[in-house]
Amino acid sequence: MNRVFFIDFDGTITKKDTCAAMVEAFAAEGWREINEMWENREISTGECAGRTFRLFRATPDDLRSLLETIEIDGGFKSFVDFCRRKDYPIFVVSDGYDFCIDYIFKKYGLDLTYFANKLVYQNGFGITCPHHNRDCGRCGTCKSALMKRLADPGSQTVYVGDGVSDICPAGHSRLVFAKGRLLQHCREKGIPAVPVTGFDQVLDWLRGE
Repeated sequence: MNRVFFIDFDGTITKKDTCAAMVEAFAAEGWREINEMWENREISTGECAGRTFRLFRATPDDLRSLLETIEIDGGFKSFVDFCRRKDYPIFVVSDGYDFCIDYIFKKYGLDLTYFANKLVYQNGFGITCPHHNRDCGRCGTCKSALMKRLADPGSQTVYVGDGVSDICPAGHSRLVFAKGRLLQHCREKGIPAVPVTGFDQVLDWLRGE
């Protein structure tokens, strides 16, 4: 079977969402209200980040120190090894930040293709969104457009995710592994999804099919 995996980063590959860790560590009061507006799709990722970063008191070195505390899912490396043995392509698609993904991947010796917003720093943090979809405008990284572009015609697209930014791409996938907010949405909307808590369960499903 031609199968290609698209995987969310924050809270899926990582045990803790790095964006959440950043605001909890560095942002002044008011970030929760901004994040709620983003979760309710009232503001875009770019606007959410811009407003939130104005509340930050941190430097890139502070962020590096924080990322040292972030761990990845215990089954993720075994999952990657399995996919490579099967020649299943893996693309990491994130509405988070390249700085965080780079740091975590280097920390754990992972070499995977990823797409994310670019974190910049010039007297304060900001982002650019090279994978933005102007026709929609909500996410900084349009995961659905990337899936359409990267998956070969006729292949089985598999999505693994946990959050709000995973809702749209999950709806365009032929197989979904979900937890958290994404699983809740799939159940509410009748979208078929395999419930998981981590990549050990994804592996168990794949080995048992």
